[in-house]
Amino acid sequence: MSTCALTNVLPRLTLNIVSGIRNMDTTKLSSKGQVVLPKSVRDQHGWGEGTEFVVESTAHGVLLRPRQAFPATRIDGVFGSLPYRGKPKSLSDFDAGIRREIRRRHGRT
Repeated sequence: MSTCALTNVLPRLTLNIVSGIRNMDTTKLSSKGQVVLPKSVRDQHGWGEGTEFVVESTAHGVLLRPRQAFPATRIDGVFGSLPYRGKPKSLSDFDAGIRREIRRRHGRT
């Protein structure tokens, strides 16, 4: 059987590692379509339980990228989106508010 035919029979999971270092661990596809990422890879990237990924099919396999919690934004796109209409607050007002909340939550100063 040729190498090309073998790759069609046994699809590979290709992980694109930003640092350029390729991890040569292997894994299997379960009957439910699940793939377990090797612990060394998860640890290297800081991927914990519940990490969501964007899955992209490429010519060489599959690319997994961690999903960003929020879309990338620029300050001019969000500045003033929640306008404050009250009296301006000073830094000492902020500090006093933080101290009050600490006392409320934790019973300490």
